[in-house]
Amino acid sequence: MSLFDLTGKTALVTGASGGIGQAIAIGLAEAGANVIGVASSNCDATVAAIEAAGGKAKQIKADLSDESKLEAVAAEAISLFGAVDILVNNAGTIRRTPAADHAREDWHAVIDLNLNSVFFLSQLIGRHMIERGSGKIINIASMLSFQGGINVPGYTASKHGVAGLTKAFANEWAGKGVQVNAIAPGYIETNNTAPIISDEKRYNSILERIPAGRWGVTQDLKGPAVFLASSASDYLSGHVLCVDGGWMAR
Repeated sequence: MSLFDLTGKTALVTGASGGIGQAIAIGLAEAGANVIGVASSNCDATVAAIEAAGGKAKQIKADLSDESKLEAVAAEAISLFGAVDILVNNAGTIRRTPAADHAREDWHAVIDLNLNSVFFLSQLIGRHMIERGSGKIINIASMLSFQGGINVPGYTASKHGVAGLTKAFANEWAGKGVQVNAIAPGYIETNNTAPIISDEKRYNSILERIPAGRWGVTQDLKGPAVFLASSASDYLSGHVLCVDGGWMAR
């Protein structure tokens, strides 16, 4: 089990105030990592849960869609525990309108947070990791990194981009001790999927296609994140890991 031990490592997790980001942050802490949560709102609940279990956690409040804030976020994160060994790019948003009616401001809001922040924060933290000769970057992709979706053109474009960035960074950094991979969650019960869950017909049509016979919950992302953050995945690079109950195999 030492392969999965993150004791002494520091993880920076974006979008850690709730949902998938919160679950991943807690999972990494349970494996021994110090955790820094970043969100536009506070991460009090996440920090409290980690500290209650005996872990160490800090938080940074920042709007990651504002590119001008990212350098300060990276610098503060590195200063809090002296280094960042693991970066989880989870922060994201979604706008649900048909492509023909998709407002420009919705497009830019999604791309700025879901894609641009992933590139620039990975670039900033990646330089730090390259200097140290080691690091793990985990991007949160989506089933819509592979599919088109319905009424979410900006989100789909951003998640295709996240998968591409994962491979592009991996090609350049794998030989420098930095592994860059992604997790593509399937249908997970979160605030982002609440509109689908409330639509009984669509919810059930999705459920019928999932071989596992259930929607995912945020806890299902803990193990994959720990694996990709640990030395167990040292020879894995540029991979998009589907955690989807078998959706993509159907």
